[in-house]
Amino acid sequence: MKRLTIIFASLAIMAVQVQAQLLYSISGNGLQKPSYVLGTYHFASSSFLNEIPGFQNAFQQTQQVCGELVMDDMMKPENVQKLQLAMMMPEGTTIQDMLDEEQMKALNDITKQLLGADFSNPLVGQQLGRLTPGALLTQLTSLLYLKKNPTFNLSDGVDTYVQTLAKQNNKGVMGLETVEQQAKCLFQSATIERQKQLLLCFVKHQDYEMQITDELVKAYYDKDLDAIERLGDMKLNDECDATDEEDNTLIYGRNADWLTKMPAIMKEKPTFFAVGCGHLMGEKGLLNLLKEAGYDVNPVE
Repeated sequence: MKRLTIIFASLAIMAVQVQAQLLYSISGNGLQKPSYVLGTYHFASSSFLNEIPGFQNAFQQTQQVCGELVMDDMMKPENVQKLQLAMMMPEGTTIQDMLDEEQMKALNDITKQLLGADFSNPLVGQQLGRLTPGALLTQLTSLLYLKKNPTFNLSDGVDTYVQTLAKQNNKGVMGLETVEQQAKCLFQSATIERQKQLLLCFVKHQDYEMQITDELVKAYYDKDLDAIERLGDMKLNDECDATDEEDNTLIYGRNADWLTKMPAIMKEKPTFFAVGCGHLMGEKGLLNLLKEAGYDVNPVE
Protein backbone atom coordinates (compact mmCIF):
# COMPACT_ATOMS: atom_id res chain seq x y z
CA MET A 1 0.00 0.00 0.00
CA LYS A 2 2.90 2.32 0.78
CA ARG A 3 4.27 1.78 -2.72
CA LEU A 4 0.91 2.30 -4.40
CA THR A 5 0.30 5.46 -2.40
CA ILE A 6 3.53 6.95 -3.71
CA ILE A 7 2.80 5.78 -7.26
CA PHE A 8 -0.64 7.39 -7.21
CA ALA A 9 1.18 10.62 -6.32
CA SER A 10 3.21 10.20 -9.52
CA LEU A 11 6.42 9.37 -7.60
CA ALA A 12 7.04 5.52 -7.32
CA ILE A 13 10.18 4.36 -5.52
CA MET A 14 10.99 0.67 -5.32
CA ALA A 15 13.79 -1.84 -4.70
CA VAL A 16 17.25 -0.81 -5.84
CA GLN A 17 20.67 -2.41 -5.64
CA VAL A 18 23.21 -0.13 -7.33
CA GLN A 19 25.73 2.54 -6.38
CA ALA A 20 24.58 5.51 -4.33
CA GLN A 21 23.94 7.76 -7.29
CA LEU A 22 20.88 9.19 -9.02
CA LEU A 23 22.40 10.32 -12.33
CA TYR A 24 23.61 7.93 -15.06
CA SER A 25 25.22 8.36 -18.46
CA ILE A 26 23.96 6.41 -21.49
CA SER A 27 26.49 5.85 -24.28
CA GLY A 28 27.57 3.38 -26.95
CA ASN A 29 25.28 1.42 -29.26
CA GLY A 30 25.71 3.94 -32.06
CA LEU A 31 25.22 7.12 -30.02
CA GLN A 32 27.53 9.93 -31.14
CA LYS A 33 27.20 11.73 -27.80
CA PRO A 34 26.04 10.46 -24.40
CA SER A 35 22.60 11.04 -22.98
CA TYR A 36 21.77 11.01 -19.27
CA VAL A 37 18.99 9.80 -17.01
CA LEU A 38 18.22 11.28 -13.59
CA GLY A 39 16.06 9.58 -10.97
CA THR A 40 13.69 12.08 -9.38
CA TYR A 41 11.35 12.17 -6.39
CA HIS A 42 8.22 14.28 -6.05
CA PHE A 43 8.89 15.40 -2.49
CA ALA A 44 12.46 16.53 -3.21
CA SER A 45 13.22 20.23 -3.63
CA SER A 46 14.88 21.49 -6.80
CA SER A 47 17.78 22.91 -4.75
CA PHE A 48 18.90 19.32 -4.20
CA LEU A 49 20.10 19.19 -7.80
CA ASN A 50 23.16 21.20 -6.72
CA GLU A 51 24.19 18.23 -4.58
CA ILE A 52 24.01 15.65 -7.38
CA PRO A 53 27.54 15.03 -8.72
CA GLY A 54 27.89 15.88 -12.39
CA PHE A 55 24.41 17.36 -12.82
CA GLN A 56 25.46 20.72 -14.26
CA ASN A 57 27.96 19.20 -16.67
CA ALA A 58 25.53 16.53 -17.86
CA PHE A 59 22.77 19.08 -18.33
CA GLN A 60 25.05 21.37 -20.35
CA GLN A 61 26.12 18.51 -22.64
CA THR A 62 22.56 17.67 -23.67
CA GLN A 63 20.36 19.49 -26.17
CA GLN A 64 16.92 18.58 -24.85
CA VAL A 65 15.11 17.38 -21.73
CA CYS A 66 12.66 14.48 -21.67
CA GLY A 67 10.44 13.82 -18.65
CA GLU A 68 7.65 11.39 -17.98
CA LEU A 69 5.46 14.09 -19.51
CA VAL A 70 5.76 17.78 -20.38
CA MET A 71 4.81 19.54 -17.15
CA ASP A 72 3.46 22.64 -18.91
CA ASP A 73 1.01 20.44 -20.81
CA MET A 74 -0.83 19.80 -17.55
CA MET A 75 -1.87 23.45 -17.49
CA LYS A 76 -3.44 23.48 -20.94
CA PRO A 77 -7.24 23.80 -20.66
CA GLU A 78 -7.92 20.68 -22.71
CA ASN A 79 -5.56 18.63 -20.52
CA VAL A 80 -6.93 20.09 -17.29
CA GLN A 81 -10.31 18.82 -18.46
CA LYS A 82 -8.89 15.36 -19.20
CA LEU A 83 -7.33 15.20 -15.73
CA GLN A 84 -10.55 16.29 -14.09
CA LEU A 85 -12.54 13.67 -15.96
CA ALA A 86 -10.05 10.95 -14.98
CA MET A 87 -10.21 12.01 -11.33
CA MET A 88 -13.98 12.37 -11.00
CA MET A 89 -16.62 9.76 -10.25
CA PRO A 90 -19.77 9.58 -12.37
CA GLU A 91 -22.26 12.42 -12.00
CA GLY A 92 -24.41 11.98 -8.92
CA THR A 93 -21.91 9.69 -7.14
CA THR A 94 -19.82 10.79 -4.16
CA ILE A 95 -17.29 9.21 -1.84
CA GLN A 96 -19.97 9.23 0.86
CA ASP A 97 -22.00 6.80 -1.26
CA MET A 98 -19.13 4.31 -1.28
CA LEU A 99 -18.25 4.20 2.42
CA ASP A 100 -20.17 2.89 5.40
CA GLU A 101 -20.60 4.94 8.57
CA GLU A 102 -17.43 3.68 10.26
CA GLN A 103 -15.30 4.13 7.14
CA MET A 104 -16.66 7.63 6.59
CA LYS A 105 -15.90 8.56 10.19
CA ALA A 106 -12.28 7.46 9.76
CA LEU A 107 -11.99 9.46 6.52
CA ASN A 108 -13.56 12.50 8.16
CA ASP A 109 -11.10 12.27 11.05
CA ILE A 110 -8.03 12.49 8.82
CA THR A 111 -9.63 15.09 6.54
CA LYS A 112 -10.38 17.32 9.51
CA GLN A 113 -6.85 16.81 10.79
CA LEU A 114 -5.40 17.94 7.45
CA LEU A 115 -7.89 20.62 6.39
CA GLY A 116 -9.57 21.71 9.60
CA ALA A 117 -12.92 20.55 8.21
CA ASP A 118 -14.45 17.27 7.08
CA PHE A 119 -16.93 16.14 4.44
CA SER A 120 -19.86 17.60 6.38
CA ASN A 121 -18.49 20.99 5.32
CA PRO A 122 -20.18 21.91 2.00
CA LEU A 123 -16.95 23.28 0.52
CA VAL A 124 -14.97 20.13 1.33
CA GLY A 125 -17.80 17.96 0.10
CA GLN A 126 -18.00 19.89 -3.15
CA GLN A 127 -14.25 19.91 -3.84
CA LEU A 128 -13.31 16.42 -2.66
CA GLY A 129 -16.52 14.46 -2.48
CA ARG A 130 -16.72 13.62 -6.17
CA LEU A 131 -13.08 12.60 -6.54
CA THR A 132 -12.44 8.93 -7.21
CA PRO A 133 -10.88 7.17 -4.22
CA GLY A 134 -7.54 7.06 -6.07
CA ALA A 135 -7.58 10.78 -6.78
CA LEU A 136 -8.61 11.52 -3.19
CA LEU A 137 -5.75 9.32 -2.02
CA THR A 138 -3.35 11.47 -4.04
CA GLN A 139 -4.67 14.66 -2.43
CA LEU A 140 -4.52 13.28 1.11
CA THR A 141 -1.00 11.92 0.61
CA SER A 142 0.29 15.34 -0.43
CA LEU A 143 -1.65 17.13 2.31
CA LEU A 144 -0.26 14.81 4.96
CA TYR A 145 3.30 15.49 3.85
CA LEU A 146 2.75 19.25 3.54
CA LYS A 147 1.21 19.45 7.00
CA LYS A 148 4.40 18.06 8.49
CA ASN A 149 6.67 19.94 6.06
CA PRO A 150 4.85 23.27 5.48
CA THR A 151 7.84 24.98 3.84
CA PHE A 152 8.00 22.47 0.99
CA ASN A 153 6.64 23.79 -2.32
CA LEU A 154 5.09 21.11 -4.54
CA SER A 155 5.59 23.32 -7.59
CA ASP A 156 9.34 23.45 -6.91
CA GLY A 157 9.97 19.76 -7.47
CA VAL A 158 12.95 18.33 -9.34
CA ASP A 159 10.98 17.29 -12.45
CA THR A 160 9.40 20.71 -12.91
CA TYR A 161 12.66 22.55 -12.31
CA VAL A 162 14.65 20.51 -14.84
CA GLN A 163 12.11 21.35 -17.54
CA THR A 164 12.04 25.02 -16.51
CA LEU A 165 15.84 25.11 -16.65
CA ALA A 166 15.71 23.60 -20.14
CA LYS A 167 13.44 26.38 -21.41
CA GLN A 168 15.64 29.02 -19.82
CA ASN A 169 18.60 27.55 -21.74
CA ASN A 170 16.68 27.25 -25.02
CA LYS A 171 16.64 23.46 -24.89
CA GLY A 172 13.72 21.43 -26.16
CA VAL A 173 11.33 19.76 -23.73
CA MET A 174 9.43 16.56 -24.47
CA GLY A 175 7.67 13.74 -22.65
CA LEU A 176 7.63 9.95 -22.79
CA GLU A 177 3.88 10.01 -22.13
CA THR A 178 0.98 12.34 -22.72
CA VAL A 179 -1.13 13.80 -19.93
CA GLU A 180 -3.97 11.56 -21.09
CA GLN A 181 -1.81 8.43 -20.89
CA GLN A 182 -0.53 9.25 -17.42
CA ALA A 183 -3.97 10.20 -16.13
CA LYS A 184 -5.35 6.89 -17.37
CA CYS A 185 -2.49 4.94 -15.80
CA LEU A 186 -2.50 6.71 -12.45
CA PHE A 187 -6.22 7.24 -11.92
CA GLN A 188 -8.06 4.70 -14.05
CA SER A 189 -5.95 1.56 -14.15
CA ALA A 190 -7.39 0.24 -10.87
CA THR A 191 -11.06 -0.50 -10.34
CA ILE A 192 -13.06 1.84 -8.12
CA GLU A 193 -13.32 -0.93 -5.52
CA ARG A 194 -9.54 -1.40 -5.49
CA GLN A 195 -9.06 2.37 -5.20
CA LYS A 196 -11.47 2.37 -2.27
CA GLN A 197 -9.49 -0.41 -0.63
CA LEU A 198 -6.23 1.51 -0.98
CA LEU A 199 -7.80 4.72 0.30
CA LEU A 200 -8.98 2.92 3.43
CA CYS A 201 -5.52 1.39 3.81
CA PHE A 202 -4.05 4.89 3.81
CA VAL A 203 -6.60 6.13 6.36
CA LYS A 204 -5.90 3.15 8.59
CA HIS A 205 -2.11 3.35 8.33
CA GLN A 206 -1.54 7.09 8.06
CA ASP A 207 1.15 7.20 10.76
CA TYR A 208 3.02 4.37 9.05
CA GLU A 209 2.64 6.14 5.70
CA MET A 210 4.09 9.37 7.07
CA GLN A 211 7.01 7.55 8.67
CA ILE A 212 7.83 5.71 5.45
CA THR A 213 7.54 8.88 3.36
CA ASP A 214 9.85 10.76 5.73
CA GLU A 215 12.38 7.94 5.53
CA LEU A 216 12.13 7.83 1.73
CA VAL A 217 12.74 11.57 1.50
CA LYS A 218 15.78 11.27 3.77
CA ALA A 219 17.11 8.30 1.80
CA TYR A 220 16.69 10.19 -1.47
CA TYR A 221 18.49 13.26 -0.15
CA ASP A 222 21.24 11.00 1.20
CA LYS A 223 21.38 9.20 -2.17
CA ASP A 224 21.20 6.06 -0.02
CA LEU A 225 19.73 3.60 -2.46
CA ASP A 226 20.25 0.68 -0.08
CA ALA A 227 17.87 2.39 2.33
CA ILE A 228 15.38 3.01 -0.47
CA GLU A 229 15.61 -0.67 -1.34
CA ARG A 230 14.80 -1.71 2.21
CA LEU A 231 11.89 0.73 2.40
CA GLY A 232 10.56 -0.39 -0.97
CA ASP A 233 10.64 -4.03 0.10
CA MET A 234 8.65 -3.42 3.28
CA LYS A 235 5.19 -4.99 3.21
CA LEU A 236 2.16 -5.14 5.46
CA ASN A 237 1.36 -8.62 4.12
CA ASP A 238 -2.27 -7.85 3.47
CA GLU A 239 -4.49 -6.35 0.79
CA CYS A 240 -2.67 -3.03 1.16
CA ASP A 241 0.42 -4.31 -0.67
CA ALA A 242 0.74 -3.80 -4.42
CA THR A 243 0.00 -6.82 -6.58
CA ASP A 244 2.30 -8.01 -9.35
CA GLU A 245 -0.28 -6.86 -11.89
CA GLU A 246 -0.35 -3.36 -10.36
CA ASP A 247 3.45 -3.14 -10.38
CA ASN A 248 3.46 -4.16 -14.03
CA THR A 249 0.82 -1.59 -14.97
CA LEU A 250 2.28 1.30 -13.03
CA ILE A 251 6.00 0.62 -13.38
CA TYR A 252 7.34 -2.21 -15.52
CA GLY A 253 4.95 -1.89 -18.44
CA ARG A 254 5.68 1.81 -18.67
CA ASN A 255 9.44 1.12 -18.53
CA ALA A 256 9.14 -1.25 -21.48
CA ASP A 257 7.08 1.30 -23.41
CA TRP A 258 9.59 4.08 -22.71
CA LEU A 259 12.44 1.90 -23.94
CA THR A 260 10.75 1.70 -27.35
CA LYS A 261 10.97 5.51 -27.55
CA MET A 262 14.28 6.38 -25.91
CA PRO A 263 16.68 5.05 -28.60
CA ALA A 264 15.24 7.29 -31.34
CA ILE A 265 15.16 10.27 -28.97
CA MET A 266 18.81 9.80 -27.99
CA LYS A 267 19.92 9.19 -31.57
CA GLU A 268 18.36 12.45 -32.71
CA LYS A 269 19.85 14.60 -29.93
CA PRO A 270 21.78 13.99 -26.69
CA THR A 271 19.00 14.02 -24.13
CA PHE A 272 18.64 14.58 -20.40
CA PHE A 273 15.92 12.23 -19.13
CA ALA A 274 14.32 12.94 -15.75
CA VAL A 275 11.91 10.28 -14.48
CA GLY A 276 10.85 8.88 -11.12
CA CYS A 277 13.77 6.93 -9.67
CA GLY A 278 11.54 3.91 -9.06
CA HIS A 279 11.56 3.41 -12.82
CA LEU A 280 15.36 3.07 -12.94
CA MET A 281 16.05 0.12 -10.69
CA GLY A 282 15.73 -3.62 -10.75
CA GLU A 283 15.77 -6.29 -13.44
CA LYS A 284 12.90 -4.59 -15.29
CA GLY A 285 14.15 -1.07 -14.54
CA LEU A 286 15.29 1.33 -17.23
CA LEU A 287 18.98 1.04 -16.34
CA ASN A 288 19.02 -2.72 -16.85
CA LEU A 289 16.75 -2.55 -19.90
CA LEU A 290 19.11 -0.04 -21.52
CA LYS A 291 22.07 -2.31 -20.82
CA GLU A 292 20.24 -5.28 -22.32
CA ALA A 293 19.56 -3.12 -25.40
CA GLY A 294 23.32 -2.68 -25.86
CA TYR A 295 24.00 0.67 -24.19
CA ASP A 296 26.74 1.44 -21.68
CA VAL A 297 25.07 2.77 -18.55
CA ASN A 298 27.31 4.19 -15.82
CA PRO A 299 26.83 6.33 -12.69
CA VAL A 300 28.07 9.89 -13.10
CA GLU A 301 30.73 10.67 -10.53
